[in-house]
Amino acid sequence: MLSPSPPMLQIDDLSVYFPLRAGLLRRHVGDVRAVDHVGLTLENGETIGLVGESGCGKSTLGRAVMGLVRPTGGTVRILGTDRNALQGEALKQMRRRVQMVFQDPIGSLNPRFRIRQILLEGRRIQHISDGRSESEVIGDILQRVGLPPDTADRFPHELSGGQRQRVGIARTLVLGPRLIVADEPVSALDVSVQSQVLNLFADLRREFDLSYLFIAHNLAVVAYIADRIAVMYLGKIVEHGPSEQVIGRPLHPYTVALLSAVPDVSGGYSDQRLKLQGEIPSAIAPPSGCRFRTRCPIAREICAREEPPLVAHLPTHSVACHFAGEFGTALPPSAPRAAERTLS
Repeated sequence: MLSPSPPMLQIDDLSVYFPLRAGLLRRHVGDVRAVDHVGLTLENGETIGLVGESGCGKSTLGRAVMGLVRPTGGTVRILGTDRNALQGEALKQMRRRVQMVFQDPIGSLNPRFRIRQILLEGRRIQHISDGRSESEVIGDILQRVGLPPDTADRFPHELSGGQRQRVGIARTLVLGPRLIVADEPVSALDVSVQSQVLNLFADLRREFDLSYLFIAHNLAVVAYIADRIAVMYLGKIVEHGPSEQVIGRPLHPYTVALLSAVPDVSGGYSDQRLKLQGEIPSAIAPPSGCRFRTRCPIAREICAREEPPLVAHLPTHSVACHFAGEFGTALPPSAPRAAERTLS
């Protein structure tokens, strides 16, 4: 009997702390707990949307998966292999299989290189040879991301924002990745262009059998493309489940607030939405108990004493809240589909 293949990505008890130092001796006086004991599993061919406000740690988590920051604790396994245990040629091959699409397409492209050079740079570094000429490789990948062939001879500044992001996607695909970490890849684009790029992500996923860790602060974007959604707040996952469950019946007040912030073109629930008060607390000294309690409309005394664990309330839907589901009824029937209408 064949053993099942390992998941594409397995994150276990991952923490990423950034030390704070002060004084002439640069003594360690504390830590910024950007990611704090997070676990997540991404199956082959699946898309997980990681969503939360700016500063919640989602981009740091993505960079830890990429190996751009070293975890303080925990493990990141890709197809069963501990990423941080790799060295030499094995690490080089892993970097080829795990690629990243960045938020700022113009900032991630070398302004002195033509698009042709940008797309071929990684293949040359990795010494990839599949029998095709460089012109064939460029022509094929540009066609797949919806760009005309003459794009190859242009510079990044000659392209629109949407075209530049397509180049960023093409740059990852020429290496033949299995997993793509997309860090806010459409946040800098107009809404009309966002939907086009999201549709491209979906098409490429099917064509190349890709897995995505898709990071965004906009729940509408995540709902549009993800199979499952993980909601992150101040370094921790507070809700996690299939997209239709998280969107249709949010159990955590923070998820309700994020969904309430999605604009509804019909205006059907503008008077009933949950609006968060105050700023996200400091990751240096997070609140005791539940980290969301300082902004939560249903917080009670137990929330300050005990940190709620992430537990299953449905077989596939988990939440970290002492009073899970109490605020979910605040959303009227029109709300669950508002995210998809926004980008359609």
